[in-house]
Amino acid sequence: MKKIFVLDTNVLLHDPQAIFAFEDNEVIIPAVVLEEIDSKKRLADELGRNARSVSRLLDGLREQGHLHEGIRLEQGGVLKVELNHRSFVRVQEMFGDMSNDNRILAVALNYALEEKDKEAGSESAAPRHVVIVSKDVLVRIKADVLGLEAQDYLSDQTVEASDIYSGNLTIHVHPAVIDEFYSYRFLSVSALQIRTKLHPNEFVILRDEMGTSKSALLKVSQDGARLEPLFLSNDPVWGITARNAQQRMALELLLNDEIPLVTLSGKAGTGKTLLALAAGLLKVEDEHKYKKLLIARPVVPMGKDIGYLPGEKDEKLRPWMQPIYDNLEYLFDTKKAGDIDKILMGLGSIQVEALTYIRGRSIPGQFIIIDEAQNLSKHEVKTIVSRVGEGSKIILMGDPEQIDHPYLDAVSNGLTYIMERFKQEGLSGHITLEKGERSKLAQLATDLL
Repeated sequence: MKKIFVLDTNVLLHDPQAIFAFEDNEVIIPAVVLEEIDSKKRLADELGRNARSVSRLLDGLREQGHLHEGIRLEQGGVLKVELNHRSFVRVQEMFGDMSNDNRILAVALNYALEEKDKEAGSESAAPRHVVIVSKDVLVRIKADVLGLEAQDYLSDQTVEASDIYSGNLTIHVHPAVIDEFYSYRFLSVSALQIRTKLHPNEFVILRDEMGTSKSALLKVSQDGARLEPLFLSNDPVWGITARNAQQRMALELLLNDEIPLVTLSGKAGTGKTLLALAAGLLKVEDEHKYKKLLIARPVVPMGKDIGYLPGEKDEKLRPWMQPIYDNLEYLFDTKKAGDIDKILMGLGSIQVEALTYIRGRSIPGQFIIIDEAQNLSKHEVKTIVSRVGEGSKIILMGDPEQIDHPYLDAVSNGLTYIMERFKQEGLSGHITLEKGERSKLAQLATDLL
């Protein structure tokens, strides 16, 4: 049965191509959505870019006919801009003021009532389900109150939340398999006799199925054909020693020069930033493998924007960059306030920057760390990774469960997107850090709160 999908503004601002994602069904854009898109098109950020893309797309479709009468799409569906708001009264009675969200709900409700009348009148055309599509949870709740079907925009989701790639796997095997690995220092993937597909640079923990303490930690080769031992010992890296298996896996990826793309995910306190900075300092300052250590994070304010803060650019950015400076102070073991600024100025090879100021650059020969990458969209993460120059290594890290961006979630953000799309590639590696090592209190707070 065909459906009618009524799109909220945030769907189009999140994915300008969303109108093509509903197959042969009818797609409705309420007129108020065009007004909201128009108000965003002058913004210089991702929302502004997407608003302009939607505007150009609709203008191109307008050449095929009148949008208020319906335009046939290549997939067989129909796109229509709807001006009909006859259900205002009922929505206003339930929710008060006619906000833009309520106007969108009124359009959806009117379509639902029209389809219901078709069914009651026994018209030849079968009634269609009306579905409002929104990334706003409250809009979906309001729709439910009105008796409307509502759903999140799911077409951009790379994977189900339960299936997000972790980068490591525990397999229980016969003890002879573990003995074979220690004897020959490698195993063929076929020797494990498992159905689970292993990915290049994925870590495998072998445990004795008989219940003994015998175990082994291995890594899938870059070509995905065999299992190899870790090439690093557990020696300290700039004073930092891995405290658990996942942290050791992370250092293995961070210090391997043959893996230019590394993604790290995990909750606060699992050591993502500290491990990445320690690896970067070792590669830049000690081994001189890279010319510069570049650390950046997106400025996604939780409250007032950066322009409200006093001072010049560096002073405005300092509150957002402070978590980076905190970790650098720990690594350099500074004693007084301001010491880290003097150290960084003296070294000259470490640059802490807002992500806004590195987009569009070509960055060769650098060790690049992008913190809070879960706040990046697919387009933004593509823009950043595609700018990485020859001889550079980039690390993207963050917590997919802690997102400040209004239109992203755990499965549609840029970090999860790149983790899933690159897991088959030998040039990348990923690990999810699970155990908090900041303190017992911090771990307890992460688990309980």
